[in-house]
Amino acid sequence: MKEIKEKLALIINAADDKLAHDIDVLEVSELTSIADYFMICSGNNERQVIAIADAIDDKLKKEGYILRAKEGHRKGRWILLDFTDIIIHIFHKDERGFYNLERLWADGNKIDIDNYIS
Repeated sequence: MKEIKEKLALIINAADDKLAHDIDVLEVSELTSIADYFMICSGNNERQVIAIADAIDDKLKKEGYILRAKEGHRKGRWILLDFTDIIIHIFHKDERGFYNLERLWADGNKIDIDNYIS
């Protein structure tokens, strides 16, 4: 469990370094078998959304974590990064409200990210 918490801290801090907005982490392990956590955040424009995704990807690759799948990177409206036990959703601010994943996964346990930001 320590490794997943460290990975989560890397993800949250990489997003925060790129000024991601409204970072939310939901523990979904009791709700689905596809991941243990969803991290959801927003960027103001396509360029920022892509920069957030690239920063997370670079930081985790440096630490030896494998990116299983990446979707939406070219358009920068909703990028999904699948690191197996953590799935990251990076939205353009206009798209996030429309899809409202927090409502869809509202039964998940919301994690206090202040414990992870360094």
